[in-house]
Amino acid sequence: MPATTIKMTMSDGAEISVYHAEPEGERRGGLVLVQEIFGVTDHIRSLCDGYAADGYEVLAPAVFDREHPGFEAEYSGEGFARGVELASKLHPFELTLADVQTCIDSLADKGPVFVVGYCYGGSVAWKAATSLRGVAAVSGYYGAMIPDAADEEPKVPTILHFGKEDDHIPLAGVEKVIAKDWPNATVYLYEAGHGFNSDRRDDYDAESAKLAKQRTLDLFAANGG
Repeated sequence: MPATTIKMTMSDGAEISVYHAEPEGERRGGLVLVQEIFGVTDHIRSLCDGYAADGYEVLAPAVFDREHPGFEAEYSGEGFARGVELASKLHPFELTLADVQTCIDSLADKGPVFVVGYCYGGSVAWKAATSLRGVAAVSGYYGAMIPDAADEEPKVPTILHFGKEDDHIPLAGVEKVIAKDWPNATVYLYEAGHGFNSDRRDDYDAESAKLAKQRTLDLFAANGG
């Protein structure tokens, strides 16, 4: 079945768009994929489709729909500025977590549910690992807020991906996470910059992206997926 954009009612009663990709072949589990600050863009939808091809039923909520319905932005200019404004000033982070929980709950009766997130979504993924229910495992990519939340121990197996050359996340912050040595958390460093997973960005690094994706799939497989 082709992927579609559906409407889902969230915990606050708001109805937002959610990209829904059905699994190909045998279903391996559910997956909530959390966007960058740029919205549920073509890139995010492509990631969803890729995980669906790997056997996962994927939901990607458009978390900024309340403040800016249908928001999709480029990686620079006014779109970037608007994304920063939405993520840091207009949209409550806790509401994103609530939306992710709603998506997890909607998938929970079909088998294990995983969370993966990128940039803004990487930080959300970390918080999902430390505070949300019904999560089997988490993979978070270059979440800038993670170092400041490193004192919160993940409750489920979690992997984190950071670029050594990331201009947005100082390596000292990543080392702070590593130093916590949480039993459920593994941090991977790549010879790459911020956003290395996106082939739409200048910092795209194909080798790092491929390795991080395989590590993510291995994590899911080791935890019921």
